[in-house]
Amino acid sequence: MYFIMILAFTLCLIVTVVLLLAMMFSKKTFLDREKSSPFECGFDPAVSSRLPFSLRFFLIALIFLIFDVEVVLLFPSVVSSNFVSLSGWFQVMVFFILVLLGGLYFEWKYGALEWAL
Repeated sequence: MYFIMILAFTLCLIVTVVLLLAMMFSKKTFLDREKSSPFECGFDPAVSSRLPFSLRFFLIALIFLIFDVEVVLLFPSVVSSNFVSLSGWFQVMVFFILVLLGGLYFEWKYGALEWAL
């Protein structure tokens, strides 16, 4: 068993080294103004391609993404409820939901959810 593990580790290490060496030696970069400029149908861009956006909108989107990932983490708990005791599963779920509510309270308290500046 250990022989297979050592062989797999060695093989992964060799493949990683070969790929890193191939990346370093085959890297071709020709940077010039034409290639690094934004492309709009062959013409120079009329306006800047970097538009300003609201920082508050970004924060709300980031908070939504964090809570969305946390909710997705709740779904496998339904499947795992068959493999553990009901009281242990319930304690873990209560703790997880309390952590979610604590994060929501923290964001609410420090004004991260308020749209107006």
